[in-house]
Amino acid sequence: MIEVTAKLIRGPVYLSGEQIECAITFSHPKSAAHKVSQSHNDSFECLAWASAQINCQCTTDNKVKKQVDKGNNLKHSETSLAMCTQDVGHIEIATKPRILFCDLRLSPGQSRTFIYREKIPNDAPPSYRGQLVKYSYKVIVGMQRVNNAIKLLKVPIRVLPVNLYGLGDAACLCNDTSEELSPANPFLEVNEKEKETPFEFALQALQNITARRNPNFYMISNTWGKVARFCLFKPSYKLGEDIIGTFDFTMASVKCVQVSVSLQCEEETTIKEAAEKNNQIQIVTFSKHHEVCLGLQYTQLILPIPLHVTPAFTTQLVSLKWRLHFEFVTSTSKELNGPAVDDLEWRAPIDLPIETMVWSLPIKLFSTSPVQVAQGLQANTCYKLVI
Repeated sequence: MIEVTAKLIRGPVYLSGEQIECAITFSHPKSAAHKVSQSHNDSFECLAWASAQINCQCTTDNKVKKQVDKGNNLKHSETSLAMCTQDVGHIEIATKPRILFCDLRLSPGQSRTFIYREKIPNDAPPSYRGQLVKYSYKVIVGMQRVNNAIKLLKVPIRVLPVNLYGLGDAACLCNDTSEELSPANPFLEVNEKEKETPFEFALQALQNITARRNPNFYMISNTWGKVARFCLFKPSYKLGEDIIGTFDFTMASVKCVQVSVSLQCEEETTIKEAAEKNNQIQIVTFSKHHEVCLGLQYTQLILPIPLHVTPAFTTQLVSLKWRLHFEFVTSTSKELNGPAVDDLEWRAPIDLPIETMVWSLPIKLFSTSPVQVAQGLQANTCYKLVI
C-alpha cells in the first residue's frame, strides 16, 4: 500500500499567470503487524511512474453545447490523461505533463516528496460556476503500478482573473500607480522597488484601481418627477469589499415608499454563429439591501461583495459583467403628505396606489489577494489517495 498526499504550499487560490507549487509525497506506511520478509524484495512497494499537470475543465448546458457544435470554431486542448478522466465537458487548458519519477521503490516507513511547479497561462479563463458555462481547475497527479490501471489524484484550485476591461497585463496596470495609495516605508531603499515580482505588481495595480474614490451622482426620476439622488462613492471594487452609497430624498417631488438594491451578475454567451447570433443571458442575484424609506430624508446603502463570486471576464464562450439593480416603489398619493399642523396624529392609509421603477447601474468588479480569498473561504489544501 502506498499513500499519496498532495499539498498546495501557498494555498488553493491563484491569479492567472501565477506559479503553483504543490508538494506531492509518496509514502509506504509501516504496518503494526509488519514482519521481516524472507525475501528482501517482498518488503518494497513499487510505482512505475508518476506525473502532474494542470487541467481546466469546461462544461456547458445543452443549448450552449449546440451552439458550440454548430459554430465548430473553438479549439480544445488535449492531455495524455484525458482517457483516464470521466469528467463531463471538454478540456479547455491542459499544461504539459511533468514527470515526477520513474520506477520508485519504497521500503516500509519510507517516503519521498516531489515539488511540482507550474505556471498558470496568462490567458487562462478564471474559475467560474455559472448557469450557462463552468470552468473548473485541478492539479492532476497520475501514477501507475506495473501491469495496473492508472490512478489519478485530483487537487482542485481556484484561478482569479487579472486582465480586465482592456487594462492589459500586470506591467501595464502598474503604469497607473500612485504613491499616495501605497504604504510609505522610510526604511526601504529606493532600488528595492525594482525587485518586485510581476505577481506583486499585479496586486499593487489592483489595489490602486479599487482604492480611488470618485463619487458619482445620479438623479433618479420617473414620469411624475424626481424620486431620489443617489451617490456611489467609487465605480471599481474588489472581492470582499462593501459597496457603499447614499440616497438623498430632500429634493424629491415623488414619495419613495421603499427601495431595494441587489448585486447581480449578467452572464451572456459570446458564441457567434455564421448565420445569426442568438446569445443567451442569465441574471444571478447575490447580496441584497432592502429598506422602507417613507418619511426619510437620507439613507445609506451597504452591500457586501462575497469572496466566492467571480470578477468580470470574457472568453470565447461567455462574458460576465456586474451591476447594481435598483427597485424603487413610489406613490403619488396625497395621503402620504403627512398630518396637518393642527392634527395631533396621522394614520397611514389602508390602501396605497404604488408604482415600481427599476434601474441597473454597471460596476467594475476586480480580483483581490488570493491569500485573502483562501482565508475567507477556508478551502482545503491537502488531498490524499491510497493505491
